[in-house]
Amino acid sequence: MSARTLHWSRRGFLAVSGAGAAAFALASPAPDARADTADDEFATLRQRWLELQLGTGYDPDAEPYASRLKETGDLARRFRAAMVPADASLWPDHPFDPPAGITQSYSRLNVMAQAYAQDGTGLTGDASLADDVIKGLDHLAARVYNPSTTRYGNWWEWQIGSPRLLLDTVAILDDRLTDAQRASYLAAVDHFVPDSMLGDYTGTSTGANRVDLCRVVALRGALGRSPEKLALARDALSPVFPYVAKGDGLYADGSFIQHTWVAYSGTYGYVLLDGLGRLFTLLRGSSWEVTDPKRQIIFDSVENAYAPLLHNGLMMDSVNGRAISRGYLVGDDRHVMRSDHFHGHALLAAVAVLAQGASAAERDRWHALLKGWIERDTTLNVLTDRQFTVADAARLAAVAEGPGTAAPEPVAHKLFPAMDRAVHRRPGFAANIAMASERIAYYENGNGENPRGWHTGAGMLYWWGADFGGGQYTDFFWPTVDPYRLPGTTVSTKRLADNEGGGWGEPKPAARWVGGATDGEFAAVGQDVRGLASTLRAKKSWFCLADTVVCLGAGITGRDGVPAETVVDNRNLGASGTAALTVDGVVQPVTTGWTGAFPRARWAHLQGHGGYVFPGGMPLRALREARTGAWRDINTGSSPDRVTRRYLTLWRDHGTDPANASYAYLLMPGAGPRTLAARAADRHWLRITANTGAVQAVEVLALGVAAANFWTAGTAGPLTASAPSSVLVRRRGRTATLCVAEPPRTGRPLEIVWDRPVREAVSAGPGVTVLETGRRLRLRISPGTACATHTCTVTTH
Repeated sequence: MSARTLHWSRRGFLAVSGAGAAAFALASPAPDARADTADDEFATLRQRWLELQLGTGYDPDAEPYASRLKETGDLARRFRAAMVPADASLWPDHPFDPPAGITQSYSRLNVMAQAYAQDGTGLTGDASLADDVIKGLDHLAARVYNPSTTRYGNWWEWQIGSPRLLLDTVAILDDRLTDAQRASYLAAVDHFVPDSMLGDYTGTSTGANRVDLCRVVALRGALGRSPEKLALARDALSPVFPYVAKGDGLYADGSFIQHTWVAYSGTYGYVLLDGLGRLFTLLRGSSWEVTDPKRQIIFDSVENAYAPLLHNGLMMDSVNGRAISRGYLVGDDRHVMRSDHFHGHALLAAVAVLAQGASAAERDRWHALLKGWIERDTTLNVLTDRQFTVADAARLAAVAEGPGTAAPEPVAHKLFPAMDRAVHRRPGFAANIAMASERIAYYENGNGENPRGWHTGAGMLYWWGADFGGGQYTDFFWPTVDPYRLPGTTVSTKRLADNEGGGWGEPKPAARWVGGATDGEFAAVGQDVRGLASTLRAKKSWFCLADTVVCLGAGITGRDGVPAETVVDNRNLGASGTAALTVDGVVQPVTTGWTGAFPRARWAHLQGHGGYVFPGGMPLRALREARTGAWRDINTGSSPDRVTRRYLTLWRDHGTDPANASYAYLLMPGAGPRTLAARAADRHWLRITANTGAVQAVEVLALGVAAANFWTAGTAGPLTASAPSSVLVRRRGRTATLCVAEPPRTGRPLEIVWDRPVREAVSAGPGVTVLETGRRLRLRISPGTACATHTCTVTTH
């Protein structure tokens, strides 16, 4: 069958063919010619919005579209049959208080409108269905969503959730509405989203929220034929574009923050990118086109801010905030699980939308990235993901089937100093470090979500290998994992209350030294750890190298009357996994409930995952357990269904009230037993030159690496620092590059000495002054306050 014609209803209000269809081509739409009259221009905007929301270029009888369209029709029938208008509800299971019931009611009406408008639903063009949708809209307008209602409950439902869905539905049914009905609906939007919301760039009108509000006002302007509203929405986007130095928004280093203190690239960042992509496309070529040159920052963010956090189709959970707790949401009529792959796929769809307005070169690069993520996601098929609208599925399918080759996962290290995150990528694995500081919260909770995310910022080390990595944190990880034993963390085992420390990113440690230095491939990363509601103190370092992450801890101290622990790992083995653990060549029992204690473990291997090396030997504890939980345990709006997953936990017990305890281990994703045994036996491969509360440092001569995190001024191996700093040296032949950052971000100058003979400095980046060469290299660094990496390249003797 031929590709879908733009039909959307039997009234034919959006029939587009020939040259008209070309104007809406998915891959590279050409700007529409300027309409002769304002009314024609408003009609064009409405058509374009429906194109974005309902899709084109697909065969409604082919999969995955046919089943998705049928599901829309089935849901619409169910909603229609269950709709019972009452004073306090439109559907009995969604009362208007709390106001989430209003948003959910508009969502159901929108599904019904889609079933009316789209081919293949079994209800296409059903005039009585459209009439029932309008009756529902009228009921909401009369009972609750109108200018006489005083807002209550969550502001988001009134100002973003409900008006977005209301306007999307009005766009579909506009030609069936009376002038009075349209005016009534738009008056409610004007009441709850007044022009003043787009005035000062403060409060709830920043970052992703500002984009959502502009989306509401822009569509209201198009449907209400108001050039003033459209101009307001366009102009109010401009504060979103520039890089910020604090608070909400995009940072030059690629970080994205929302709610002032929360790393949020994966959810709020998605909302920002998706919303801007739709608004850029909607307004392109119109009288209200977005022409602010700073919008290029948004295009640049695809590769600078988002791509480094996407791995084989998933979005790393360290930037998904409280959304990690959602799972299966109650009231989600399609029953789709919110996971790292869910958030990743949503981001892919947003990039596909934004690509429509990008340059040809950008579009080609992004399509290559999209192809790669789509092809490599073997955990959840991107193209059949049930979260997608038909429009999003069609856009991604067009990319997957289009010209060009898939881009591989990069081999690179990306530091996000502004949001205390780091991503290390090597052939066959990726790792992600999540930290907290006085700038970034331990965790975010609110609205009954994520009350036990306490330790997600205590140096949690996520990693994904070539085999079982894709579903590690996808498969019911968050409701079943022990929240006191998150991988990589050093914590007090003191019991904490739900929502400990306060909500909405309120709990933050009084720590400044968090960050690191990188050359774009290797890195030195460190965190001054302060326990949440505990006396725990620790210095943690990660030296991210070729096939390993060297993990050091020192100065581990606590006086809570309970043990402190460093969790080497806590792997989710699935519902029935029995992956074998081998310690120093001896295979351990696979029985659930087994525990092991190894006084001086030198290496450990977990079948199908990888392994760990403990230089010089380290006391190691192990536990196999089955853990049962429900999403409802960590999110009041999620499913109460209980599930069980098996875990293997490895940890170092520092004892009760430790004083200056330490640890050292190597994480080696994908490594086999022979590789691990050989690394453990090679006493010359790694030299730990310091592991104290003053400095942590390593040398790996085989890689030409020397690296150190100086918590205070001092010396470690060949490196000396005059102030707290992070230093990485990479030597290749007779060339060496020094990378220096100042994680405390005081901005005060410091000096670094590399005690090796240096012939001359070849280049010195901004902020670097070469003070001495010859028998040693001495640099002065003027670091600024962004924890940027400063580099100097030299030739050696």
